[in-house]
Amino acid sequence: MKHDLARELYKTWRNNSKRSKNNPTDEVRERVEDPQKLNTVLNDLITARDWKQGIAEGTLFTDWVKVVGDEVAQHATPITLIDGLLTIQTSSTAWATQLTAMAPSLLKQISGSAPGALVESLSIIGPNAPSWKKGLRTIKNHRGPRDTYG
Repeated sequence: MKHDLARELYKTWRNNSKRSKNNPTDEVRERVEDPQKLNTVLNDLITARDWKQGIAEGTLFTDWVKVVGDEVAQHATPITLIDGLLTIQTSSTAWATQLTAMAPSLLKQISGSAPGALVESLSIIGPNAPSWKKGLRTIKNHRGPRDTYG
């Protein structure tokens, strides 16, 4: 006899749903008779799920032009925010050097403009450079094609 995976999954789901209905320890949602304001419901959801920091970090990325200004935003874009380290990629190495020099004031400006976003330090990188590790004349686990100083 063949094993029917769909039937087994359905039986498991049905048995688990019956158990959860009979379990008095499950959290029961109260019935709300009157409509509530959407703003209140969303704020309660954000607080209950602890999303405040994530929303603040997302706002930092979407409002980047307002936070750093038009001139800097034209040449620098935020890439990631992991464990308080904001990585910013610039359009040229000159802009990377410029932003590195003004990193403390930029960090202060970001912290003041995006409250709730946990930005402790900045990592400023230049534009993506071409990789010389690909192509017909490369050898695995060896140096690149521009290695002429042997």
